[in-house]
Amino acid sequence: MGENASFWESLIYAHPTCTTWKQEAEGSIYHLASILFIVGFMGGSGFFGLLYVFSLLGLGFLCSSVWAWLDVCAADIFSWNFILFAICFVQFIYVTYQVRSVAFDREFQELYSALFQPLGISLTVYRKIVLCCDAEVITLEKEHCYAMQGKTPIDKLSLLVSGRIRVTVDGEFLHYIFPLQFLDSPEWDSLRPTEEGIFQVTLTAETDCRYVAWRRKKLYLLFAKHRFISRLFSILIGSDIAEKLYALNDRVHVGQGFRYDIRLPNFYHVALPETPPVQLSHHHLQRGSPRRKPSGVTNCGSFLSP
Repeated sequence: MGENASFWESLIYAHPTCTTWKQEAEGSIYHLASILFIVGFMGGSGFFGLLYVFSLLGLGFLCSSVWAWLDVCAADIFSWNFILFAICFVQFIYVTYQVRSVAFDREFQELYSALFQPLGISLTVYRKIVLCCDAEVITLEKEHCYAMQGKTPIDKLSLLVSGRIRVTVDGEFLHYIFPLQFLDSPEWDSLRPTEEGIFQVTLTAETDCRYVAWRRKKLYLLFAKHRFISRLFSILIGSDIAEKLYALNDRVHVGQGFRYDIRLPNFYHVALPETPPVQLSHHHLQRGSPRRKPSGVTNCGSFLSP
């Protein structure tokens, strides 16, 4: 116990306290280094945030090294600051290499800016998603079919990048698919990973379209390795299905001037006069079938009179 006490006493009291302070301030290089440290620690996260932090901290340590060499003439202060400058420089080069390694083509960069970046998805995570689709954007020419009713197997998940897709069933129009929407989210959500199925609708390109496609098995392997990506796609697909359901809901009529509301199955709402009538039954709004063929509906009891 006495040895420990003597150690701490020697550590604290070995050096005399400052009785007099220097009247003159340190040189401008020292103050510049301090300013660079303050500004450097204000950097954010992500690749560009790291580049910001390491560049300013590196310059700060370089200024401290120059100050120690010219003004203080202390080899130890110079050595430590120069070592820290070298570490920041190496980190800056490494992060720059990583930024170059996750560079994408224009369409993938625009897709990231429009859909994934607002959700806070980093470039490293987005790179895994892009590699899963082989970094390929597929072209679908006008009036060509992406899927045919009763024939095309459900073996991938696709996201429309540009153009417009028309969804029909038995030749009857259901809704459109616009850029940044999934082409086959209802079909994807209706099947388990081990199940197989075929499209119950026909998807036709109304204009020249470009889309990104992830193969089903390959995407599920990515989900198994990265749970965060699995949750991300679950949210995106769920939101996409909800948009398609509400697009159908705006066109659904049950006769006598009433509009069916999928949020309140027991209530009818007065329909807008300019909306073309479409008939829909309750079982067509079940999970996994937001795009099935509309049919007649029986009165389920309305609390509103015509």
